[in-house]
Amino acid sequence: MAHRFDPTILREYDIRGVVGQTLGADDAHAVGRSFATVLRRAGGRKLAVGYDGRLGSPMLEAALVAGVRASGVDVVRIGMGPTPMLYYAEASAQDLDGGIQITGSHNPADHNGFKLVMQGGAFFGPNIQALGRMAAQGDWLDGAGACEERDVLPAYVERLLAGVAGIDRAALAGLRIGWDAGNGAAGPALERLTAALPGEHHLLFTKVDGHFPNHHPDPTVEANLADLKALVLARHLDFGVAFDGDADRIGVVDARGRVIQGDQLLAIFAEDVLRARPGATVIADVKASGALFARIAELGGRPLMWKSGHSHIKSKMKAVGAPLGGEMSGHVFFADQFYGFDDGLYAAVRLIAASLRLGRSVTRLHDAMPAMVNTPELRFHVDEARKFAVIEEVRDRLAAAGDGDVVAIDGVRVTTPDGWWLLRASNTQDVLVARAESTDAAGLARLLARIDAQLAASGLSRGDPGGH
Repeated sequence: MAHRFDPTILREYDIRGVVGQTLGADDAHAVGRSFATVLRRAGGRKLAVGYDGRLGSPMLEAALVAGVRASGVDVVRIGMGPTPMLYYAEASAQDLDGGIQITGSHNPADHNGFKLVMQGGAFFGPNIQALGRMAAQGDWLDGAGACEERDVLPAYVERLLAGVAGIDRAALAGLRIGWDAGNGAAGPALERLTAALPGEHHLLFTKVDGHFPNHHPDPTVEANLADLKALVLARHLDFGVAFDGDADRIGVVDARGRVIQGDQLLAIFAEDVLRARPGATVIADVKASGALFARIAELGGRPLMWKSGHSHIKSKMKAVGAPLGGEMSGHVFFADQFYGFDDGLYAAVRLIAASLRLGRSVTRLHDAMPAMVNTPELRFHVDEARKFAVIEEVRDRLAAAGDGDVVAIDGVRVTTPDGWWLLRASNTQDVLVARAESTDAAGLARLLARIDAQLAASGLSRGDPGGH
């Protein structure tokens, strides 16, 4: 029987919607049938299914599993856990050909969705859109797949601990770290991880609760780090780590309670990785600081700027053989971790290892970074039908004017003597995203004026969302 998705749930990197409004059991069943059909046609026979701690996840998981089995694919149910645990299950088991995680990630509590992997790689973009067409046409194979349960949490945590292999246990024991699971799916894995790690560990909000009673699990919003900052400062800890709802992103505060941004974290990881892999390529998204790309080059690495979006970064890492990549949003990718998939818990373990191998505290590493003046992401609404056209108009005007050094791999990023500015269309929302960075406030103001002039030429205004 055919099923029509609400087209708004089909995104660039995943499938997601509001439970009870745009997303329900029928959608989950259809996702299962469509993805299982794709898997079978590619020669696959078995996939893993996991889910996060959101209230609607068990319902969606049951419907999804039924759909997968109805299309003749066997299911391994790994239960509730972080999305990277699903990646681990799929990548480490020879009998698995793909995986689906039910998760709302960092989105509001009533949102949920699906992240998909197939044969060790990300499943996104046109492939996701194709699932919707298959469902609408009822283009499904039939069958009767088997089902089993598999406890992968212990092995997953053992794999996380490999991130500190070779580090002196006495040095590890001297660390004092704060952790905030945000009542998300990281909780059980985090408890097991810190119990096995030497050192002093202070944990917040590890009980999984889809109501998110303490704060929303999005570490890119500084207000959500208030409890972690207070813990670090009150107990004089070395640093603190937080995760989003499905633990594929990391947020960090240093011993002084300052947020270490995603590109700054990547600079720390790059220094560590390039010691072992001299001359290697390190990838960052177009929103990352110019200071990061300069630092990678200074360390002897090859900096590569690429499109924003975790699926784009991990795919590019495979294509060029990069050992490390990351995004401003806190996604960090190590090639040695499940084929380069993003894992906030593993990134935290690697931060511990990097600090000790480099012989400097996380706070000292942060202190050494150049002071830049930049905006956060400035997001403003633009009609879906207009957003990509605006970027094309800006690109054409810049090309005609020869105004600045333009990188056009994802929107436009323009470098000038004042620094750089970026304007891009979101892949998942009807918004344009702007960002700018300079060495001083006057330069930043001039960069923002350039953005405003380009928007005005296209009949738009970003308003005044503010900066810092």
